[in-house]
Amino acid sequence: MEIKHITPFHLAQRWRITPKTLQNWRCDGKGPPYLKIGGRIVYRLEDVERYEITQRRNVFDKS
Repeated sequence: MEIKHITPFHLAQRWRITPKTLQNWRCDGKGPPYLKIGGRIVYRLEDVERYEITQRRNVFDKS
């Protein structure tokens, strides 16, 4: 099993948001889980994809 990681810069590009937004989310406990290894932040691609699925909304959803 190969675990793939994504940097905050690349995740911000993927979602068309700023890296600062991701930083704020980490401070607020929002967004996908992340790892901090040796001062470097990375996201497991598997966690990012799972988070994206949980954010899916139907046109009829009220939330």
